Amino acid sequence: MIKHWEFFLAPYKQAVEELKIKLKGMRSEYELESVHSPIEFVTGRVKPIASILDKANKKGIPLNELETQMQDIAGLRMMCQFVEDIYTVVDLLRKRNDLEIIEERDYIADKKVSGYRSYHVVICYPVQTVSGEKKILAEIQIRTLAMNFWATVEHSLNYKYSGNIPEDIKRRLQRAAEAAFLLDEEMSQIRFEIKEAQAVFSRKNEVDGD
Repeated sequence: MIKHWEFFLAPYKQAVEELKIKLKGMRSEYELESVHSPIEFVTGRVKPIASILDKANKKGIPLNELETQMQDIAGLRMMCQFVEDIYTVVDLLRKRNDLEIIEERDYIADKKVSGYRSYHVVICYPVQTVSGEKKILAEIQIRTLAMNFWATVEHSLNYKYSGNIPEDIKRRLQRAAEAAFLLDEEMSQIRFEIKEAQAVFSRKNEVDGD
């Protein structure tokens, strides 16, 4: 059984590693030009087997349909400093010809009831294997650092309470989500000053390094 899962997940692992390199490469291009990068950093993972089985059970997805029905077995996160950067990154993804965008979900313009905000892009990505090309689904989540902090905490609490977070904690989480978004909005108002300050600091480090 373990051997079967290793074989099944191998192309997903390959896709995550390839996409991390490619998406981090986008950031490097901005750094080479000494301009603000809309991408702060990139992470990726393949969903653990237990999580795949749990989600398949909750969503009623037959195991023989995982490849077509479960979009986030391969998952990547792209962190941004500013909300505006998120939409810049989405545009960059739309222009790529090495992946196909299947679906977009804007949970920033239309946040979830919980307070969750993020931009989800589901892609179809071709992986080259010894058996030939295999197209797999992957989900890219694009969010600010503040959104990611909130989402990470909410995910942990959901796990602790098996999806049934007590009402008082839910209310506090919703307030925290609004506070995080207010932080993002305030940072956006002074983003030009922040970018300028970061550019000056970066140039100083380069000179000091020389």
